[in-house]
Amino acid sequence: MMEQGLELEQISEPVREHDAVAALERAFGDPWDSANPLGFTAILAADERAEMLAAGERMLDELGVNAEFVPREYGGRLHRLDRMMEIWRAVFRHDPCLGLGYGASSLIAAVNVWTAGSTAQRRRVAELLLRKGKLACAYHELEHGNDLARADFEAMPHDDQLLLNGGKQVIANIERADAFVLYARTDRSSGSRSHSQLLVEKSALAPDSVSYAPRFASVGMRGVPLGGIALRDCPVAANSVLGTAGRGLETALKCFQVTRVALPGMFIGILDTGLRLTLRYARQRTLYGKPILDLPQTRAVLSDAFADLLLCDCFTTVVARSLHVVPGAASVYGAAVKYLVPQLLIDAMSSLSAVLGAQFYLRDGEHALFQKLLRDLKPAGFGHAARVTCQMTILPQLPQLARRSWLNADPAPAAIFQLGQDLPPFSFQRLALSAGGQDPLSGSLTAAVAQLRREHQQPDIVALGQVFVDRLRTLKDVCAELPPSELSVMASPRSYRLSAHYATVLAASACLNLWLHNRHHPDPFLRDPAWLQVVLHRLRARLGQAQPPAPAQFGARLLAELLERQQDSLGFDLAKRRLPGWGRSHLNSPQSKESHDANC
Repeated sequence: MMEQGLELEQISEPVREHDAVAALERAFGDPWDSANPLGFTAILAADERAEMLAAGERMLDELGVNAEFVPREYGGRLHRLDRMMEIWRAVFRHDPCLGLGYGASSLIAAVNVWTAGSTAQRRRVAELLLRKGKLACAYHELEHGNDLARADFEAMPHDDQLLLNGGKQVIANIERADAFVLYARTDRSSGSRSHSQLLVEKSALAPDSVSYAPRFASVGMRGVPLGGIALRDCPVAANSVLGTAGRGLETALKCFQVTRVALPGMFIGILDTGLRLTLRYARQRTLYGKPILDLPQTRAVLSDAFADLLLCDCFTTVVARSLHVVPGAASVYGAAVKYLVPQLLIDAMSSLSAVLGAQFYLRDGEHALFQKLLRDLKPAGFGHAARVTCQMTILPQLPQLARRSWLNADPAPAAIFQLGQDLPPFSFQRLALSAGGQDPLSGSLTAAVAQLRREHQQPDIVALGQVFVDRLRTLKDVCAELPPSELSVMASPRSYRLSAHYATVLAASACLNLWLHNRHHPDPFLRDPAWLQVVLHRLRARLGQAQPPAPAQFGARLLAELLERQQDSLGFDLAKRRLPGWGRSHLNSPQSKESHDANC
């Protein structure tokens, strides 16, 4: 283990960054080996006990992966958001509970400190994480849900301190965290400056003023300790506040721009494994005398799920990279990712469950992991920030975007699409509350279609791209005239659909431009327009247009690539990394002699 830890520690040099995923995969080992303490058997057993996988946490400790959440200037390895997502995607590929309960919980808290904390607070959090500590983010109050402006928990001045009073619920790791970021009311008057964020170390709390609620029972993420905390007249130092008092909501909204992209990007690992399990099943099971992999419907479901995985990776990768280069647009782009990607992932996994039939909900047996993955994926749609909340972030900005950017914006810098291109360091301080009408990604859509038209290349892709340009033109005409009543939580369903269609147009731009700017990439599949054809057809369907699916030969090309990657133990995402633990030995296990029932 320690040799693997040293290998991961040495990846700070850019030339070795690709080793991080391989090091994690080697540490996890063969997931199909029932004797592997980090394999699927052990992961499922921990899920049945509603516990974190202790061996997994020890392994991640030894690898020092918390360093991926700490900026380089404070001794960590965080300098590229897309790289961080890919590394933690490897953890989600094996056990989403480890991904959330060990990793993402600390990330959600830490970004608030990197954004608004003092130098001393940042150094302290960096020290905690690099020493294998854990953070929690105490935002949630069940009574108010995602409405942070109404949070009741108080941190009121008392002498030269603050007194904490109130409760927070459904908080990952709250009882075992070394420190937590607390969202609290610091002014009893109404308004947007009535709340602050505090960095609270558990060791500084008076024990008799703190109590913890039992774990909240959940359908998914059973192993993640989702608890609650109550504090009564609990004093903390006045300098616990992150940044300026009264700007807690502002800090939270800025930080959401990062986590709304990073978490969906990590959750893609769940669909990766779901696809592998379904492929394994489809190779083994027979129906009507042949493997169900030979059935056209099965092949279509598999290729479509692969297309959706690529779509999600394109969108999250491009937006993550854009935060480095055009961070001013992050409020819109992050919300669009969180709105669209979780639903695509959930829909793809649900489609795969139809291939598995009765096997998909069994909690034991060779394919039992699938039901856990499906349960663990569901919180991606509402956890941390609900999808409808993301639409509410986009809605008020639509008129300004329509007037200032759509159809006349300059395209985004090519670097956000070029996978081999390095990026400037990410700066949390450059995040803004509003995009201010900036939308270079829509400018890139119109520019890409125009470029392909000038080149007289790929007429089918030009035609598909034009569909999204035309929809953007329609959105421009409608959104520019939206009245104030349609820009709030009380907006009509029609206005919410406008935000959904806009997110779809942004995703189409990300996919089209990623393909366009990587036409000389060493991976021939990435250069092949077949995957883009399928992705754009699927996105077009989300605009409500009744159109035929992509031609069958494109789906066949995707399925061939999928089967080849499974055979060669390669990731299903854009990076296509080799996954050392997922060997070939289990691909050719004896096929079941039993015909599967009609549920498949």
